Amino acid sequence: MGKVGFGLAVTCAVATCAIAAVLVGRRAKSRRRWERVVGVLREFEEGCSTPLARLRQVVDAMAVEMHAGLASDGGSKLKMLLTFVDSLPDGDEKGIYYALDLGGTNFRVLRVQLGGKVSGILQRQVESQPIPQELMTSTSEELFHFIAMTLKDFVEREGNDSESPPDKRRELGFTFSFPVRQTSVSSGVLIKWTKGFAIDDTVGRDVTECLEEAMMRRGLNMRVAALVNDTVGTLALGHYHDEDTVAAVVLGTGTNACYVERADAIIKCQGLLTNSGGMGFEKMISGMYLGDIARRVILRVAQESDIFGDITSSRIHEPFVLRTPMMAAMHEDDSPDLREVERVFRETLQITNIPLKARRLVVRVCDMVTRRAARLAAAGIVGILRKIGRDGRAAAGGRRTESSSSARRTVIAIEGRLYVDYSMFQEYLKEAMVEILGEDVAQNVFLRISIDGSGVGAALLATSHSSSIDDRGRREFGESLALYT
Repeated sequence: MGKVGFGLAVTCAVATCAIAAVLVGRRAKSRRRWERVVGVLREFEEGCSTPLARLRQVVDAMAVEMHAGLASDGGSKLKMLLTFVDSLPDGDEKGIYYALDLGGTNFRVLRVQLGGKVSGILQRQVESQPIPQELMTSTSEELFHFIAMTLKDFVEREGNDSESPPDKRRELGFTFSFPVRQTSVSSGVLIKWTKGFAIDDTVGRDVTECLEEAMMRRGLNMRVAALVNDTVGTLALGHYHDEDTVAAVVLGTGTNACYVERADAIIKCQGLLTNSGGMGFEKMISGMYLGDIARRVILRVAQESDIFGDITSSRIHEPFVLRTPMMAAMHEDDSPDLREVERVFRETLQITNIPLKARRLVVRVCDMVTRRAARLAAAGIVGILRKIGRDGRAAAGGRRTESSSSARRTVIAIEGRLYVDYSMFQEYLKEAMVEILGEDVAQNVFLRISIDGSGVGAALLATSHSSSIDDRGRREFGESLALYT
């Protein structure tokens, strides 16, 4: 029995040692995987780093590219499109004006009644209409016939304009958010369709002409007074409420900006560049891409470790499955167990049972992506201020001065869900603005949220470029709007 007992004891000891060795091996393997995860995050964090020196480089580069883009077509990574807008609304406008906003699979028609300085915007009616799928690939005539009929029904349903004679031609602001070679404030040639549209016979044609021909055939006495995109409309709406508004920025699915430029600074005679460069900057700050950047980092972490479990059958491999609003919800999750992170992973990515440690890691990734985007966006805005001499520095030499221009009140109108709905993005952007400009200058720069620049702003531009306003009645502006993408 003694030998048997000894044999059993030795066997148990060997088995225990073997189990211990396996456990130690697993822990070592898990530690190595976690070290790889930490390495991935460290590498990404270094890539996302935006120290003040780097932001100032972005500001300087932005100003240089803006100068180059105004000098010649194709001379800059920024497109620097000229809008031909030479008059912005200032609050004195009166009357009833219309707007048509075509920017995707839906379009909107608006009727805006203006009462001048005292009354402001008296009334606004809006109607949204989906575009039938078949019209997105049909013919130019069919598409604009449908739009004109909808607009006519809206005008007739809203009643007659009692302030105008029945035979007076109505003024329309047309927001057309597709690539256009603008030829005047009210006309532009379509370069190409995007967003699912594919109507070949419209490409190369003046879209204003297409719309006005359709309105004439439908018996609608209306003229396009201004052809704009959403950024220009945002600036118009901002300037209507506050005449110190000198620029507008849209931070949403895409990113764009426009600003008031001196006419003598625009060396090139007309402005549409077909240069497609410079997309890297937009991809780092636009809502279309931020969620997918976070997804890519999380995927790499998942591949380097088992922290998210088996991801073979999950959707994390699908590009753009993680949209930026989802990323924002996870980033701003303040619950103790990060329930929103767990929900997004379970419902969207089809990954379940992720530990709290992994959820915290996800929040950290979202924070790095968002902070970089917001700080680079801030540098872009300061780049505009640098170009127009509103950043508190001398026009030559780049040294900060105590001149009156550095204390001049400056308003930037901002529209887009990335900025409006994402509080952390907004906080990081404002923080970076102060960091770059310095507190003395930053206290005179105001970021104002603008709502519906693409609709109301377009109607306001129709007033400032109305055919009923002659050259004597139009306020002398002496400047033009430059738009960069």
